[in-house]
Amino acid sequence: MYAAAPTAGDPRAVLLLGHGAGGGVDAPDLVALTVLGEQGIAVLRFEQPWRTAGRKIAPAPARLDEGWAPAVAYAEETHPGLPLFVGGRSAGARVAVRWAAAHPVAGVVALSFPLHPPGKPEKSRAPELLGATAPVLVLQGERDPFGTPAEVAAVVDEAGADQIRVVVVPNCAHELKPPARAASTPAQIAAVLTSDVTDFVDRIVGGRGRAGE
Repeated sequence: MYAAAPTAGDPRAVLLLGHGAGGGVDAPDLVALTVLGEQGIAVLRFEQPWRTAGRKIAPAPARLDEGWAPAVAYAEETHPGLPLFVGGRSAGARVAVRWAAAHPVAGVVALSFPLHPPGKPEKSRAPELLGATAPVLVLQGERDPFGTPAEVAAVVDEAGADQIRVVVVPNCAHELKPPARAASTPAQIAAVLTSDVTDFVDRIVGGRGRAGE
């Protein structure tokens, strides 16, 4: 299932987003990025087959990757010739970086990349993140139990993976949603996400074609 965000004018890039293992395409961070359509970036949110079938538990990574393949084909068919960015939150971010390790894409947007299970840093998923050959933007909550921005940055720095940029999302954990009475509001967090992703896309494909230009 696909949820396409309205796009102002002719888009200059397309961003395909996948969801995590604990939720669907209506996660706040994925919804926040739909406003990128106003900046000329077409956004497609893809719901994995296991979710549309009503299952509660996500399948193994290989099955998730199989489900992702037709989504990429759909994005390319509906937006021919546009630079393709892939991404997602949590498990969806893992799918995106694995895809980028084996297929050409313009870039990867990884929201809340689960570097390791909570409390188990020895079970690192760093090889998945480091395997992506395209530029990668990691947007990580400063208190994410699946890996803090500092942990992710340390892995990136140790590997010398210059193609990966890590951004701290303040006052957030894995959900990228600030708790009540936090210094940041949900609207401010959404603005951080959209601004960083727009800048990331612009550095790769340029800012031509922005709405209103």
